[in-house]
Amino acid sequence: MPHSITRENFDQWMLPVYAPAPFIPVRGEGSRLWDQDGKEYIDFAGGIAVNALGHAHPALCQALSEQAARFWHTGNGYTNEPALRLAKKLIDATFADRVFFCNSGAEANEAALKLARKYAHDLFGPQKSGIVAFKNAFHGRTLFTVSAGGQPAYSQDFAPLPPDISHAQYNNLESARALINDNTCAVIVEPMQGEGGVVPADVEFLQGLRALCDSHNALLIFDEVQTGVGRTGELYACMHYGVMPDALTTAKALGGGFPVAAMLTREKFARVMTVGTHGTTYGGNPLASAVAGAVLDIVNTREMLDGVKQRHQWFTEQLQAINARCDLFAEIRGLGLLIGCELMPQYAGKAKQIAQLAAAEGVMVLIAGANVMRFAPALNISEDEVSRGLARFTAACDKFVAGCTS
Repeated sequence: MPHSITRENFDQWMLPVYAPAPFIPVRGEGSRLWDQDGKEYIDFAGGIAVNALGHAHPALCQALSEQAARFWHTGNGYTNEPALRLAKKLIDATFADRVFFCNSGAEANEAALKLARKYAHDLFGPQKSGIVAFKNAFHGRTLFTVSAGGQPAYSQDFAPLPPDISHAQYNNLESARALINDNTCAVIVEPMQGEGGVVPADVEFLQGLRALCDSHNALLIFDEVQTGVGRTGELYACMHYGVMPDALTTAKALGGGFPVAAMLTREKFARVMTVGTHGTTYGGNPLASAVAGAVLDIVNTREMLDGVKQRHQWFTEQLQAINARCDLFAEIRGLGLLIGCELMPQYAGKAKQIAQLAAAEGVMVLIAGANVMRFAPALNISEDEVSRGLARFTAACDKFVAGCTS
């Protein structure tokens, strides 16, 4: 029976800023998805590190449906109980005293950068506006955040870009030191670069950034949009490092698939943001807040976080076995369930091709640039699903290597 909606409709109706897979998923359960033709896929993509608890998790479905039966939205002229409960959970679990809710990681990073400039402007004057970010970073797609991101391919066609943003080399403290000065208002950094290739920060690098920000009265902002909410085996990746930021951004997994984000900060910085200085229509709405509260209740437990570390071992051991078989990866790296496999030089630029072969075998994987395969499955994925998915991935790798050598 022909489908009334097809993949070709995307090419007819949608702004062509994506190149989606040739199939359309229609149903999910846990770490499995089925497309319009009933084909099953093991989901190692996790909605780009969003689906922390997989698809259609019963507790999240219950939280959403119960809140949906009460009320959905009032706007920021009113507060609501789910948002206040969620804020308290985030404060109790982190360094933060204050929370700002929004809808996406880009909005959370925008809020953090605006906070930094407002704080510097109010306390030190308008000359203190410099922002130091890092090459190959990704912080979102708004004009401000795409400028802070260190990937010119995403920003150069939208010039003129916001000024006073410079980029140092990631994991190179001396490169950052050369750019940070008394006119710097903020340093924004990912504790592990996600889109930039799944590259964890060195401990000394983050410690050094903390000291530089302290000495120059600049805010240290951790972008944990992709690494947060249990993804690395701690609630936030900074907890691995023992380095606390002045502001932290979180999104993606926070809602387990429902759009929600937050910017967390300390009281001394929060107080400069008075009524009317920033806002959002949908941020902190009761639906998103109820779902995110349920996500945190499940994820922020020692059992769940230790389980992420166990699953990291399942993945890396089997990926190493695949590499011993195919000699495909130069490095396997990452933390928890954000894992990157960098291709050998002879396969450079072909990550997308491997991802497409994997989908044909029935497993969904991500890429992080043209040279890195990326895995970001649900935090509660089963050992059987890991093994079955990686068996399918092995078949894809075999076909890829055979095609390259034939």
